[in-house]
Amino acid sequence: MAPVKRRVFKTNNEMAVELAKYTADLSSKFCKERGVFTVVLSGGDLIAWLWKLLEAPYIDSIEWSKWHIFWVDERVCAWDHADSNYKLAYDGFLSKVPIPAENIYAIDNGLGAEGNAELAAERYEECLKQKVNQNIIRTYKSSGFPQFDLQLLGMGPDGHMASLFPGHAQINEKVKWVTSITDSPKPPSKRITFTLPVINCASYNVMAVCDKEQADSAAAALNHTKDLPAGRLTADVEVVWFLDQAAASKLPHGWCSIL
Repeated sequence: MAPVKRRVFKTNNEMAVELAKYTADLSSKFCKERGVFTVVLSGGDLIAWLWKLLEAPYIDSIEWSKWHIFWVDERVCAWDHADSNYKLAYDGFLSKVPIPAENIYAIDNGLGAEGNAELAAERYEECLKQKVNQNIIRTYKSSGFPQFDLQLLGMGPDGHMASLFPGHAQINEKVKWVTSITDSPKPPSKRITFTLPVINCASYNVMAVCDKEQADSAAAALNHTKDLPAGRLTADVEVVWFLDQAAASKLPHGWCSIL
């Protein structure tokens, strides 16, 4: 199991500063080693915390042309729908950085608009396999699952991550790379999501969590409570939890220092 680091910040601004530095450092590492940097985004507040990457020194120093963008989960809707994680990321981040459009891999727009969750999941898995064949995505050792360089994740108050929810069968999927859900307890009901083996094969997993309503689940997940999807999070190299003081308020004393 990869080491788990916990970093607690007094303000969201300080967290954004460190999240930008962490991401930029990995970008430099992988662009130098591989010539590409595969980044997996999620929805929710995560995009808002990437704003420091849009400022100096990062906006001009990062090799944006080598970034390849994927989504850990997506709502089954058209790209321009208000529920779309793609739209959230595009409006708040991707439209402001020079990542080539052909390096951005969103859900199939037509299938999203149709609401066809099962076929959208199959099509997205096909996309990932194509990028593996093109040597853009690595594969994880002997398992054959895709291995992304960095995943930027969030967690819900119920301990869900991506669109893997407590008590739902998708958390136990061990063969598919991407699966669908049509009865999400959090609207909208139709989604596609990476499966747990894919999430856990990433080299680096960041879990960014803010606000007091996440505190109980953050404490439980960091205690590796298996009932919570976030409690099963690991990685190949390391997992780093970025938390504000409110989200970290239920952690046992001494588990982490405030930065």
